[in-house]
Amino acid sequence: MLRAVVLAILCCVHAASGTRTHSLRYFYTGTSAGAEFPEFVALGMVDDVQIDYYDSSSKQSISKQQWMKDNVEPGYWEGQTQIRSGHQQTFKGNIGILTERFNQTGGVHTWQNMYGCELDDDGTKRGFFQFGYDGKDFLSFDKDTLTWTAPVQPAVITKHKWDANRALCQGDKAYLETECIEWLQKYVQYGRETLERRVPPAVTLLQRKAHGSADTEVLCHVTGFFPRAVEVTWVRDGRDQLEQSGEVLPNQDGTYQLRKILTVSPEEQRRHSYSCQVDHISLDQKIVKEWDPNMRSSSDGGPPIGIIAGVIVGVLALAAVIIGVVIWKKRRGGAQKADYSKAPSKEGSDTSSDTAANA
Repeated sequence: MLRAVVLAILCCVHAASGTRTHSLRYFYTGTSAGAEFPEFVALGMVDDVQIDYYDSSSKQSISKQQWMKDNVEPGYWEGQTQIRSGHQQTFKGNIGILTERFNQTGGVHTWQNMYGCELDDDGTKRGFFQFGYDGKDFLSFDKDTLTWTAPVQPAVITKHKWDANRALCQGDKAYLETECIEWLQKYVQYGRETLERRVPPAVTLLQRKAHGSADTEVLCHVTGFFPRAVEVTWVRDGRDQLEQSGEVLPNQDGTYQLRKILTVSPEEQRRHSYSCQVDHISLDQKIVKEWDPNMRSSSDGGPPIGIIAGVIVGVLALAAVIIGVVIWKKRRGGAQKADYSKAPSKEGSDTSSDTAANA
């Protein structure tokens, strides 16, 4: 579950070059009784940098960045605490409604909301509202048609209820296209020195024999870079790009890391050359690391792949605790809602009028 938490928070990846995009996103998670984490967690992120945090244990919204503390108006944090306290109660009620609607008894259940906006340097705007239940999409908002999309039958009741409230839908659209963008611009101005810094990556190649075969595993470990967007590609013979999966994960110092593993057979080693190529906005040109099959393997004294993987898992768990429990992947363009009652909102707050509406 912790792995999915970070994937959900860090799902949005922009190209390493081209138009710069700024984003403001909020993540709310309510859980039923019996969970090992707080009943309600809320946090905001600007450009993948956490700016605040609230949970039902502390019952207090707090800043996670000094530049937020230094710039927000008096009363801001008290206002955020009041809003999120209201959402906490609404989320609890929504879980009760949905457990009945899904005919569930016992177990731990989650109700989640992700919403926010993005602004490109060229003025292009995007916004989304999404709701999820038990780790799956429940409702998403289409701000162009002012309607909600229900991917599962139990969400249809909520869809009809919210679609019928045109004022609510128009308020959502206005929030995403105007208010959210205005607050995003304000927050970016507060934290510009941090958010727009450029830190180049360090790239290391490590290898070891694959378990149970004659193949060799080669790890390209890219770390210490900011901003988050990066392109890491294994290339064969200087021209053929090879597909490997990899996840950008946070470091404790606010930078990011990524690893991609290439598995090469003895025959492929003799016939081809391989390089790890890294592109990042901080670089004047790509970093190209050529793999030498004769390099010392990790089993010969270098840092083993397993240790590096363990460090990454540790960072992943740390990020999950900091971020809260956001379980399902954000998909652009929508939000999910149930027929819940609304929690109080505040001009200029982190939420639109409907963020905590009843399902």
